[in-house]
Amino acid sequence: MAPQRRGPPRVPEGSSAAERRRANSTKKDRLPQEAQRSWLRTVVFGVGLALITFLFWSRLGMDDDVAEVLAHRGEVLEGRFIEVPCSEDYDGHRRFEGCTPRKCGRGVTDMVITREEAEQIRRIAEKGLSLGGSDGGASILDLHSGALSVGKHFVNLYRYFGDKVQNIFSEEDFQLYRDVRQKVQLTIAEAFGISSSLLYLTKPTFFSRINSTEAQTAHDEYWHAHVDKVTYGSFDYTSLLYLSDYLEDFGGGRFVFMEEGSNKTVEPRAGRTQPGRVSFFTSGSENLHRVEKVLWGTRYAITIAFTCNPDHGIKDPVLT
Repeated sequence: MAPQRRGPPRVPEGSSAAERRRANSTKKDRLPQEAQRSWLRTVVFGVGLALITFLFWSRLGMDDDVAEVLAHRGEVLEGRFIEVPCSEDYDGHRRFEGCTPRKCGRGVTDMVITREEAEQIRRIAEKGLSLGGSDGGASILDLHSGALSVGKHFVNLYRYFGDKVQNIFSEEDFQLYRDVRQKVQLTIAEAFGISSSLLYLTKPTFFSRINSTEAQTAHDEYWHAHVDKVTYGSFDYTSLLYLSDYLEDFGGGRFVFMEEGSNKTVEPRAGRTQPGRVSFFTSGSENLHRVEKVLWGTRYAITIAFTCNPDHGIKDPVLT
């Protein structure tokens, strides 16, 4: 008997349609799940990005932390002064009537030196600092003591270079330095209502050159907050003459008076097209301050300090 041919198994009518419906149903169920997972990934990414952005700007805010600009680079100030209560720092030192601060504060003026004087005194700084320079980016030149940053150390400019110093500087350089110091001294005396004859130049008074090179020693870490009266003792009045321009010669490097919630910053200006800028202040804790890290370029300035104690006074530098 010949074998019978068998066809494909019979499928119950309607089963294929049922399977298609189940497959379509599964796809429909999967699509919302995938969409939900995609949405969750987007939300998580967005939240993460927002958190990173917040932390970034918070970090910038912590580093900058400036609430108000006391002196903008672009404005010309005849004189701006903020009086603040004096700290108790002066009580731990001998007081000199008519000089030791009883009126404390901080001021900025662009009317002390001319544009030409600012350019000339910057050249003095450049000539002197070209002889050395710190490995860490914060270099000092003190014409009074002769201290000059070289590598990770300091040398005495006058001993180290000897007679060569007279080929680097001129008597006109030193006379200009003395003239500028006297103008700053008169400005401070007038602002605080004291006689300039009661103020004595004190140490350290120096040129500074700062760039963005990483610090190599503690001397290079200029950005820490400090109080001059606590750090140096002899300081009663501090001033800074700026010799380069914020955002033109360097970024960062602003001077910051630190106050809780209301810090004040001074934007340095050398006075290439306008008069030079001087900031000054009483040296106690009422004027806690710091300099922002220089991010690029080079920042030049002179720190000129005064004391009321004649025993702590120093003479103007002389080219010998």
